[in-house]
Amino acid sequence: MIDSQNLNPPPLVEAIEAASQAMGFTMASDRLTGSLLRTLAASRPAGQFLEIGTGTGLSAAWLLAGMDTASVLITVDRDEQALAVARRFLQDDPRIALNLADGKPFIDSLLGQEQTFDFIFADSWPGKFTYLQETLQLLKVGGFYVIDDLLPQSSWPEVHPPKVTRLIATLEQMDSLHVTKLNWSTGIIIATRKC
Repeated sequence: MIDSQNLNPPPLVEAIEAASQAMGFTMASDRLTGSLLRTLAASRPAGQFLEIGTGTGLSAAWLLAGMDTASVLITVDRDEQALAVARRFLQDDPRIALNLADGKPFIDSLLGQEQTFDFIFADSWPGKFTYLQETLQLLKVGGFYVIDDLLPQSSWPEVHPPKVTRLIATLEQMDSLHVTKLNWSTGIIIATRKC
């Protein structure tokens, strides 16, 4: 079995990848992660989805490909230029709400509205390395919390590996979560809230 073969990416993926490359955006999730997101999204019919860190919309395209017509994806990013690419390709899909905002106040606003989600993909500092507890308060019991980019990368500064180690240890010690670590793709954790 070769995991990178026959991924069947959604039609928009190649166009978003090309637009991301043209603008020098290198932070997008890879296709293996995208394929996993699509598969997990399909397990949540009529689901409420949250993505923290839209980037150029690549992960959102994979999520949308797995979501049914009754599902909703709320996604947020503070990078206006990257979000403009996501808007160009995704804004016509009625299931997605694209938001330009900083992660922390946006998470606070969701908490203030008492919103909860079946699926959270945290692909930015807020929701992952910072504001983790607040983000997990938004996760329904049985919901998925997914993060990637946990395996060493050449672009990481020296101070980053200890932060990843602390994050993983923090998630492992949470009694409210079942945690699975995947030494695959860029390094992924899938956690499910159990209480």
